Amino acid sequence: MTNSSVSADSAAIVLAGVSKHYGSVHAVDGVDLTVQRGELFGLIGHNGAGKSTLFKMMLGLIPASAGAIHVAGASVQGPDFRVARRKIGYLPENLVLYDNLTALETMRFFAKLKGADVNSCPALLERVGLGGVGARAVQEFSKGMRQRLGFAQALLGQPSVLFLDEPSNGLDPGAIRDFYAQLRELRAQGVTIVITSHILADLQERVDRLAIMVSGKIQAIGSVRALREQLDLPLSIALHVEPALVPALHNHLQAIAGVSLHTTDGEAIIRCPRPAKMAVLAALAPLSAQLVDLHIHEPSLEDLFFGLRS
Repeated sequence: MTNSSVSADSAAIVLAGVSKHYGSVHAVDGVDLTVQRGELFGLIGHNGAGKSTLFKMMLGLIPASAGAIHVAGASVQGPDFRVARRKIGYLPENLVLYDNLTALETMRFFAKLKGADVNSCPALLERVGLGGVGARAVQEFSKGMRQRLGFAQALLGQPSVLFLDEPSNGLDPGAIRDFYAQLRELRAQGVTIVITSHILADLQERVDRLAIMVSGKIQAIGSVRALREQLDLPLSIALHVEPALVPALHNHLQAIAGVSLHTTDGEAIIRCPRPAKMAVLAALAPLSAQLVDLHIHEPSLEDLFFGLRS
């Protein structure tokens, strides 16, 4: 599907009719996508949806079977991409490092491969919280430390576009918070970031827009708020109530179309279509003095993902 809300003139990434076929298997099937410069963009989908294949094509690692891909102003199959890719950072999902090298040696190795300034390596290790362990061998690192080192190498050469495939693997909650703080800082500097994650709650409040891939196709694209409106999933309102109030709740809600009420001891769950939210709240207003508490639950990114697949 296309995304007309983002101008191609301000785009860092443009895909048009991109497909990748392995015989009869359509790993990626007719993807159109535009990602704006300075955007933090999420890409989600189940295993086998085509996310990693799409990443590899955008990086120029594998050729597309059809379509055109432009990243950082260059066609990935054109002669200018060799220069453009020096401004692209990549953290793969399955990071492979040389265990016998130290963290600083690892950074210098990747810097030389990329043509980046080797003198920037200590500062990048410091930036990701590894400044004190640069002389330690990678074989001594935990999964989280390896992931931080992988992120540091992705930042070599001050990239204008970052591809991060499951970057929070192995990170503890504090490290995840620090990682996304780094991404916000990079985005403020104009860096374009494309990120995949199976931890949908991590992305929900942090990405500008996201695309949901199903069976090689992009089935939905937009902000979390726009997807909520597009998919029109019901929301729920949780009430803490005295059991004696339940009959009154039924009476006040029965005239509103599409509303259901489920009660247990001390709790009532109202499910309603999004357009009926204000009508439900208005119906509850006369009972407000008798309600102990109220919580509105908007569909989460996980709800949207599974709602789209169902």
